[in-house]
Amino acid sequence: MKRFILTAVITLGLSAAAAAQAPQQPAPKPADPHAGHDMSQHAGQPQEKKSVAANYFSDVELLDQDGRKVRFYTDVLKGKTVVVNAFFTTCTSVCPPMNRNMEKIQDALGDRLGRDVFLVSISVDPATDTPARLKEYAAKFHAKPGWMFLTGKKENVDWALYKLGQYVETKDDHKTVIIVGNEPTGLWKKALGMARAEELIRIVQETAADKGGK
Repeated sequence: MKRFILTAVITLGLSAAAAAQAPQQPAPKPADPHAGHDMSQHAGQPQEKKSVAANYFSDVELLDQDGRKVRFYTDVLKGKTVVVNAFFTTCTSVCPPMNRNMEKIQDALGDRLGRDVFLVSISVDPATDTPARLKEYAAKFHAKPGWMFLTGKKENVDWALYKLGQYVETKDDHKTVIIVGNEPTGLWKKALGMARAEELIRIVQETAADKGGK
């Protein structure tokens, strides 16, 4: 039902955070983990030219539920349609029903999961949510390859969440919003994570089918 769904559309030339934020007070800005660091591998050598999206989202290092290091833009978002939510494993209120909806999206995708569309759940409590805890939690929702649960250094996780408009200072204040994005076409939408699963599945399918105005 449309009254439960709030969507926002952007192009890559606009701030992706604008797509992820509801019309409300701006989220506080966490410390930039890149501040004071030379991001080039070799000082004085030219850096590879990056896309607008790559520069915006950045490549902060995170860890998945198997303990593998992943780069936020290059490995998680680039070239993909993604369905992203924020949660923490000890949450007993909104997180379980929201992740049950993620599970229903997973089931509806079938063999498209991990091929055309990827699910991404980012912990807002990285100090507690180690890869081992995430793996155990993922099993409760029958997560299949293509559904990634992410944690890592707090400053890196905070920055990734901030770039999605999902950063909060206190874990219990995390948003019950699911971000659906088609990174290649620049189409980004947001929906209430506890809306009817059928509506969420429709939004995911429509976003994945976007051709970028072609």
